[in-house]
Amino acid sequence: MVSVFETDDHRDLRKAVRDFVEAEVAPRVAETESSAAIDHVLPTRIARQGWIGVTIPREYGGMGAGHLAKTIVIEELARVSGAMGALVQASQLGAAKIIHFGTEQQKQCWLPPIAAGECLPTIAVTEEESGGNVLDMQASAHRDGDDWVLNGRKLYVGNSHIGHLHGVIVRTGGDDIRKSKSLSAFLVEHDRPGLTLVPYRPCLGLHGFSFGDLVMRDVRVPAHNMIGVEGEGLDVAYSSSVLYGRPNLTAVALGIHQALLEETVRFAKERHRRDAPLTALRTIEQRIGQINERTMTARTLAYQAAHMLDLGQPCDDELISAKYRGVESLMESALAAMKIHAAAGLRRDRPIERLVRDAFHIDAPAGTGDIQLQRLAESALGTGKGQWSQRLAHVTALQPAPVPPEGAQEPAA
Repeated sequence: MVSVFETDDHRDLRKAVRDFVEAEVAPRVAETESSAAIDHVLPTRIARQGWIGVTIPREYGGMGAGHLAKTIVIEELARVSGAMGALVQASQLGAAKIIHFGTEQQKQCWLPPIAAGECLPTIAVTEEESGGNVLDMQASAHRDGDDWVLNGRKLYVGNSHIGHLHGVIVRTGGDDIRKSKSLSAFLVEHDRPGLTLVPYRPCLGLHGFSFGDLVMRDVRVPAHNMIGVEGEGLDVAYSSSVLYGRPNLTAVALGIHQALLEETVRFAKERHRRDAPLTALRTIEQRIGQINERTMTARTLAYQAAHMLDLGQPCDDELISAKYRGVESLMESALAAMKIHAAAGLRRDRPIERLVRDAFHIDAPAGTGDIQLQRLAESALGTGKGQWSQRLAHVTALQPAPVPPEGAQEPAA
């Protein structure tokens, strides 16, 4: 599993995460699967390792280790527990909006506790009537003196029931949904009056991960809780999705993919037919070879995209492609693994059943496969709106890149 993109620091980080996961996470997987309840213990233990702050600059208490390091952390967690991989990816996605658009005061206030594991951030964008097209959202905010008052409902919020700080995108520019500057972003503390959580309902997979809905009824926040300036909400949402959401979910898919490969190989070696292991059958051997090839390809694409992000290179297409191929190939491998396991794969006492269920959760967040293909088509046709990796390279790169000159093409809705 040695990669040309990894350094000794990356390999040391992988070992540290793997040792922690085997000791702390693995023993709790069966319990969370059985109860399907939100795990309130592991998130705190994981956060206190400092891994939520892996891309947060060191001056704010973070690791400052970059996006490839982030990919490795999430991958190793998801290899044992897709739910805990999802936990870390969602919190880092929640931190992205502050890293990208926060004022210095906001960064000084929130990034240190996030890096220390004392604050789990979220990002809340999706609504019932708005998925891939963020401009269709209806949640709104209006100015009232020194405050903004927020109303609406957000769905599928990662870490919803354990998060401390929600990054909420709402409409502030009237009813014209066609205007890209009609949305704004706010930091909303979890204990603000008027903010409630819909009772948690377990989903198909990722048991233990909080993935629920927020309801806002006249939630009042001070004006200095706005992220960016008024009208930058779409930029906050899109940049976080492209530069964090897509690579983070790619890493979760990669961890599940690796676990699926390992579990299938183990099963095929242990299960015998006619005094020979299943691996002696050519069809089984071929399917395992395909799963291995898909895992290797997915890892190469994921690491390359994250490495380019660390270098400050334009890589939106690579990030999009890595998520699309990583998720699609995972689903293909899940089907192949189930065919190898046959009826044994349907039993809940085998990990393969959990891995397949978890895999279904990775497609929709940060854009379904269809959305990824649409963005790649726009790039090929020359109708895209620019690259977030280029615009925010001075923030995302390990060695900060120069700020783009005025007049340079920037992404827009």
